Amino acid sequence: MKVLLSIKPVYVEQIFNGTKKFEYRKSIFKDKSVTQVIVYSTMPVGKIVGEFSIEEILNDEPKAIWFETKEHSGVQERFFKEYFKGRKNAYAIKIANPSLYDIPIDPKELSIAFTPPQSFMYIDKISELYIQKAEECLEAPAF
Repeated sequence: MKVLLSIKPVYVEQIFNGTKKFEYRKSIFKDKSVTQVIVYSTMPVGKIVGEFSIEEILNDEPKAIWFETKEHSGVQERFFKEYFKGRKNAYAIKIANPSLYDIPIDPKELSIAFTPPQSFMYIDKISELYIQKAEECLEAPAF
């Protein structure tokens, strides 16, 4: 199963240039079959720009997560502490095989009703087919 994650452009850039290897979340998917993340870069980009595999999901208290992931976090400790302030649990998605699309996909072209998720949304089979079709159209040679 796949999920669509909303990620700020600065972190999207770090994910695809290989410097950010963990994506932090306050909550995580209930469906344990999620293995792939489709990346929606938030405004001002506003497009689906790539995807990555989930190597593993770490779950621990924030202090332990920071200690284990800080070298490849892509954020300052101050930001991390503020993000997880008051939380007993923190999640870190370990990023594997990031793949940036040659041409970003405008989700509004896939669905008029598209609303970017606050955190994440599951990608059902119909949505997955739309994304695959968009990718095929983008890869097709122009005549």
